[in-house]
Amino acid sequence: MTFFIEGGFFLGGYLYFNRHIEGDATVFGTALNYISMRLLGVSPEDGDMKRARKVLHHHGGASAIPSWGKFWLCILNCYKWEGMHTMFPELWLMPSWIPAHPSTLWIHCRMVYIGMAFLYGKRYYAQEDELIMDLRKELFIEDFDQIDWPSQRDNIAKIDLYTPHSWLFNIAFGILDKYEPFRLTRFRKQALDVCLDHIKQDDLMTSFISIGPISKMINMLIRWLEDGPESEAFKKHVERVYDYVWMGLDGTNVQGTNGNQVWDTSFAAMAMLDVGAQDDPQFHEVLCKTYSYLEISQVIESSPDCVKYYRQYNKGGWAQTMREHGLVVSDTSAEALKAVLLMNDKCPFITERVSKRRLRDAVDMLLTMVNPNGGFSSYENLRGGTILELLNPSEVFGDIMVDYTYTECTSSVLQALRHFVDSDPDYRQDEIWAVLRNAMEYIRSNQLPDGSFEGSWGVCFTYGTWFALEAFACMGKNYQDNTASIDVKKACSFLVSRQMEDGGWGEKFASCSERRYVQSEKSLVVNTSWALLGLMAVRYPDQAVLERGIQVLRDRQHEDGDWPQVTS
Repeated sequence: MTFFIEGGFFLGGYLYFNRHIEGDATVFGTALNYISMRLLGVSPEDGDMKRARKVLHHHGGASAIPSWGKFWLCILNCYKWEGMHTMFPELWLMPSWIPAHPSTLWIHCRMVYIGMAFLYGKRYYAQEDELIMDLRKELFIEDFDQIDWPSQRDNIAKIDLYTPHSWLFNIAFGILDKYEPFRLTRFRKQALDVCLDHIKQDDLMTSFISIGPISKMINMLIRWLEDGPESEAFKKHVERVYDYVWMGLDGTNVQGTNGNQVWDTSFAAMAMLDVGAQDDPQFHEVLCKTYSYLEISQVIESSPDCVKYYRQYNKGGWAQTMREHGLVVSDTSAEALKAVLLMNDKCPFITERVSKRRLRDAVDMLLTMVNPNGGFSSYENLRGGTILELLNPSEVFGDIMVDYTYTECTSSVLQALRHFVDSDPDYRQDEIWAVLRNAMEYIRSNQLPDGSFEGSWGVCFTYGTWFALEAFACMGKNYQDNTASIDVKKACSFLVSRQMEDGGWGEKFASCSERRYVQSEKSLVVNTSWALLGLMAVRYPDQAVLERGIQVLRDRQHEDGDWPQVTS
């Protein structure tokens, strides 16, 4: 297959000059970026390519690439399928009540692995050509034809290994790997048919966008192989590639979703309202357009066969980006609902409004997403137990097997429902208040001994603590009314203790992987903003703390009103 994004030079520019700005080189990243550069026509004698090969070979060569890398190399015919643990497509034939059924997996994980399982089951690979033969020589430190492929299944470079295989994984895949050579053709075909059916349905449900760029590219490859390059399905996939691609100063980039349009629009709207933009006629047009985008982005019909395909009920919710995407998210839906409710209350000049029925649909959808522990997950209810993490095959990711409950998602939903209670007091009040109480208790239970809350969707303890304090404030816990609880005071004490000498806050992304607060060398605009928002939400009384943080933001603002894009 030949697939070329216009501006390949700029894609090459990004791969040439960008690394993870705070991360170390890995076999996974080095091998795949090296291959990408070679596919774009860069000579192996290029100086940067020689340095990349040196790094790659130092860590054992491509033989030691993690399983996701092994998969892509198998597709390219630069690895052998025998060098991977089985993807066992037959799992999709099992009854859905078994604990390890794919329907229990987090949807990001589920949609990546179903495509992988299909291609593994089909044993697809590119035909040999001169470039592939050259790559086999360049990527490995041993003779490609002499490699003992089954022994490479657990060969993962130390620098890549974040989540080692567990004892349960070793037992389970030890058995399944032995089954693979003796697999029953009839069952394998049935399993692949089921996988393909789910993949095609995912294309329809998400308008060929899929949940993220990895599953999207896998789905697109499958539709090219199964339906052909001239098929409507493949052409529609190609059209939606550009949803993920954007041009940065460092070249062509691909983002982890097809944008954050609804999420960003919701927060932008609330920020404008907080500074009184609704009282200035020059901002009325932009507020009307902002409202209109949220209105047209709401999902107004539930996806067909959502139960059959293990999808969350989505009528009334909002996806992270646009209605076409279809995969609603709890916190995005909540923030969008909150923004709409606030604009309904504060913007009388907005005449075409979201109907009461549709606002209630949003609440109905959110109420379907509450988990037994009172918290909210991201895309779907919590379906599987944490024991599934013992079967995590990725090696490079942790806590990906199920959709956990999160402080941030729970806080967003709590805030939205609390606003809704005031705007529509006649609708499902008893149920909503029960959910609010349980959600607040869930958030409270997540507080760490130092007063912080760990975030999962931002960096990290600053982010989580901000959302937790917003929830407390929404439920009437604040200093101004002398109702600040011990939880609130501890959370504020944590944030204040992390204020840096210049008045700002700064937290490294390493906090996420190390699961402890890792302070950056300099304060950062984003962490400073989050900390201030949390403190101000509960009306923290020490004005000097707030003013010092605000001064940092003032000092770093550009003349055009923007702030620098700084991460460390």
